[in-house]
Amino acid sequence: MKEIKLFCPATIANLSCGFDVLGLCLDNAGDEMIVRKSDQKGVRITKIVGADLPLETEKNVSGVAALAMLATLDELDFGFEIEIYKNIKAGSGIGSSAASSAGAVFGINELLGRPYSRKDLVQFAMQGEKLASGNAHADNVAPALLGGFTLVRSYAPLDIIRIDSPEELYATVVHPQIELKTSDARSVLKQNVSLKSAIMQWGNVGGLVAGLYTKDYELIGRSLHDEIVEPLRSVLIPGFDQIKQTAYENGALGSGISGSGPSIFALSRGKETADQIAKAMSEVYEKMNLPYEIHVSKINPDGVRVL
Repeated sequence: MKEIKLFCPATIANLSCGFDVLGLCLDNAGDEMIVRKSDQKGVRITKIVGADLPLETEKNVSGVAALAMLATLDELDFGFEIEIYKNIKAGSGIGSSAASSAGAVFGINELLGRPYSRKDLVQFAMQGEKLASGNAHADNVAPALLGGFTLVRSYAPLDIIRIDSPEELYATVVHPQIELKTSDARSVLKQNVSLKSAIMQWGNVGGLVAGLYTKDYELIGRSLHDEIVEPLRSVLIPGFDQIKQTAYENGALGSGISGSGPSIFALSRGKETADQIAKAMSEVYEKMNLPYEIHVSKINPDGVRVL
């Protein structure tokens, strides 16, 4: 196989209570990527459509992730070219950099005959995230590669648990058309939290994981509460409180900031409720005259996939 075309999915990270450790994979929002073998050694980004991003390998998240992976393998007598077709806007809060990082390492791994498992690939994709945000976090790249929900139990050593999603669980995500860089959103966070807040957060993380395993939708909803990060970041997002309240009024199990924002997510049981939430969220931003994009999606069980 000389060439492969991929769907690189968007993701929702943090999921309120799980800052830097929880994420899920979306089904119908994402980028496309072509990875092909090349006679020229190394990695080259030959085309980017849909975004103004650097073609230089060392300045592009997909290139950095790919180089991190190749550095662990015996030297090859060929290289790789990558074409990226961006549908996820940078700074949208639904894993734009993670989609590119995950797609690059997945595609090269496939063309090399899968020397690594999907879970092994996470460590390389994280290097793309480090370039994008200054922090090698896995809460987007893990679900992008593994599908479903993922929990990063530990970063040192890296230990990731994949969790199946209840079948009727849907995500609604609204992206107000402002860019909020992950590095900026991280700058407002405190380095220390109170023990009281930490205890509440631990309880919610445990509750959310338990709710997923037992398919207890109400428990999932009760656990989607962020005691630590959301109060600091929500002020950066126009209409956040109104959008969140609107989601609850229209049947959401829970709602919060998607990743570092500005996107806002809501989880719900069933597509009909998810569509109703999308309609209600849209009306809020239309009244504010703020351009937006909105996605309604099942949870993607597969992650990056070959087209």
